[in-house]
Amino acid sequence: MTATPMPGNPNLDGNLPPLPPPPGTDMTGISFRDQLWLNTYPLDRNLVFDYFALSPFYDRTCNNEQLRMNSIHPLDLSHLSKMTGLEYLLNEVIEPNLFVIRKQKRDSPEKVTPMLTYYVLDGSIYQAPQLCNVFNARIGRALYYVQKAFSIASSKLEKTGHESESDDANDNTTPSKETIDLRELNRVDHILASLQRKLQPAPPPPPFPEGYAPPQPTELEQGSETQQGTDQPQPPPVDPIIDQGPAKRMKID
Repeated sequence: MTATPMPGNPNLDGNLPPLPPPPGTDMTGISFRDQLWLNTYPLDRNLVFDYFALSPFYDRTCNNEQLRMNSIHPLDLSHLSKMTGLEYLLNEVIEPNLFVIRKQKRDSPEKVTPMLTYYVLDGSIYQAPQLCNVFNARIGRALYYVQKAFSIASSKLEKTGHESESDDANDNTTPSKETIDLRELNRVDHILASLQRKLQPAPPPPPFPEGYAPPQPTELEQGSETQQGTDQPQPPPVDPIIDQGPAKRMKID
């Protein structure tokens, strides 16, 4: 990455670059890196603030700038704690890769109000997003995926409904289940019983023909009938009209 030009310095085209936003505003969309400075000086806890002061994130009205003009190290906490106003504090250091710088407002030696946080990662300076913005972005992303999931589910349900309707229209041979009404069933039984009472009783069967002897059950059939018991239903009687046995012929001597 190339270094971000500082305000007031012309670029290669001879035109002045646009002014960066004032410090303290949302500048999470930009970063700063000066490769020439990184090649000249080591990036450690003693010189990192001088490197940070070159970036557009630095507010020159802070108390650290006053200490620099008085030839005092800008991060000297013994002097900063005696002043009030804006100041920068080196909060966390992992040399030479990560440096976390916090911007805060000091009202007294014991009372400070954090404002913004910046970090230097491998020579590039960034502004850390605020916690509310992080939550807003994460919640917005989660809601987007939830809404997308509901849209996909609803589209699949609509397709399933259309397929089931088309299957029902094509399949005309599928029997439909009918519900049984007990009142109608009792009504039909009552009508059949009343009709049976009105009809005349069936006539008695005709007598056996003369000389016809009904067949006697064999011993095997009698044994099976005794084993089955009297509870088993008996076979229907033989109809003399249908089964009259072998026809008798006259014998001629």
